[in-house]
Amino acid sequence: QVPLKPGRSLMDWIRLTKSGKDLTSLKGRLIEVTEDELSKHNKKEDCWICIRGFVYNVTPYMEYHPGGEDELMKAAGTDGTDLFDQVHRWVNYESMLKECLVGRMAVKPVAAPKGFFPHVLVFLGRCYNGFLTELLKEPEVFNLVVLSKLLTSNLVFKSTNYDWFQTDSLITIVIYTKQKDMNAELVIVDCQDKQLRGEIILDDHSYLLGIDLDHAVSEDVTVNIAEKVGKVEIILNKKDNIHWKMLGQPWEGHNTFIKCTDRGLFYRKCKLVAKTEVTHDTKLFCLMLPKGTHLRVPTGQHVYLKQVIAGTEVVKPYTPVLPFLPLDFQEPPRHDGVHIYLMIKIYSHGLFTQALDHLQIGDYISVSNPEGNFKKSKIQTSEDLLLLAGGTGFTPMVKLLNFALTEVSCLRTVKLIFFNKTEGDILWRNQLEQLALKDQRFEVQFILSQPSKDWVGKQGKISSSLLSEFVKRSRNDSKVLICICGPAPFTEQGVQYLKDLGYSQEEIHAFTA
Repeated sequence: QVPLKPGRSLMDWIRLTKSGKDLTSLKGRLIEVTEDELSKHNKKEDCWICIRGFVYNVTPYMEYHPGGEDELMKAAGTDGTDLFDQVHRWVNYESMLKECLVGRMAVKPVAAPKGFFPHVLVFLGRCYNGFLTELLKEPEVFNLVVLSKLLTSNLVFKSTNYDWFQTDSLITIVIYTKQKDMNAELVIVDCQDKQLRGEIILDDHSYLLGIDLDHAVSEDVTVNIAEKVGKVEIILNKKDNIHWKMLGQPWEGHNTFIKCTDRGLFYRKCKLVAKTEVTHDTKLFCLMLPKGTHLRVPTGQHVYLKQVIAGTEVVKPYTPVLPFLPLDFQEPPRHDGVHIYLMIKIYSHGLFTQALDHLQIGDYISVSNPEGNFKKSKIQTSEDLLLLAGGTGFTPMVKLLNFALTEVSCLRTVKLIFFNKTEGDILWRNQLEQLALKDQRFEVQFILSQPSKDWVGKQGKISSSLLSEFVKRSRNDSKVLICICGPAPFTEQGVQYLKDLGYSQEEIHAFTA
């Protein structure tokens, strides 16, 4: 992020969008935009960007963008969807930029190479007859991008299917994924008001179920998983003991596959049940999932919180933590499956965190499905785990520590290098020190940039010299994994310093959202 000028905060932008000012310079008209027309608007004083087929005039937003004008200019006059997804896929741009909407991109048909269509038709016919109708409408002209999506999503996993059966009191939906090592973290179910949504993560794709149920069911949902054969059961309790003639009406996209990066975020409302102080400006929020939700947030992944502030939807990412660090290693602690814990720093001028802090016990907030690309297998194949955290960049490290120290026997050393401004900013200091005493594999090093005169520990900011002192392999040939999280400059500098010290990209995982 970059410092914004006074009067250019998120709240100021929301006020501007509601002022009635024409932010598109089109006097309320929506137009169809060609690639040629889009490319002409590529300057700071005249900047249009396309996101998912919609074109926005972001010129008035330039000074309000937290990432700075230069980041927006990278997509000026072009389709910025891929760049947007890399940096802020979670941002609700439709709400933030709705007053900047210029119109839709004009669809540009692509002529099929001669002789290409019959071969594709035969292939699709063998794999999935459902797509033939659309393609047959115009057999010589079709969108190759759409075709590639069909080939990479709907056809790859066609072997997955589902079935359902009933008793007097139960509805059971069975999904046969045929994927070994299926587990609770890969299955997400939401059932509320006769609407059932299911998602099963299979590598980099999601298998989706979406149904308006034929009859009412109770709030409670049970999910059973046969891990070795990849069978998932979703069990619903009928409200009335009547025979269902059908499961219900399928949604668009029901019983299909989609790349995880292409599907939108799904939210459910969670109740705030506790809020406790961690430091002078950081609190631990405990949220309770609805009864009809089955969701586990995997280690190293985050969720998004969504609030409506002054009529505009605002979204921010946060990484769930545990209610406390694991100090008893007799048995790995299990998530109760009901609560999500979030450690959040409250900024005095932060619109979003101030709104969070004003939530009362019993209030609700929207929480998304988990997101992130971290794989626990990275830890399971390492001998040294080194964690670099800046401030609340400590949050992903909580579950990493828990998993590493309770379930990974091959690790020789686990070290946390924790950067903060002052002693009062250190999160869970006592718990971390107790953990270091309890497990000889674990070591914690606190480094302060603004220490008091009584501080006897290390001081400074992240630097090559500090990292060279503390980031070391236990043996010359040790397999190492280094995870880093913190403010964007901290993470970017840290990754570069690590590379300068000879660590490869494969040995570094940077948490960004």
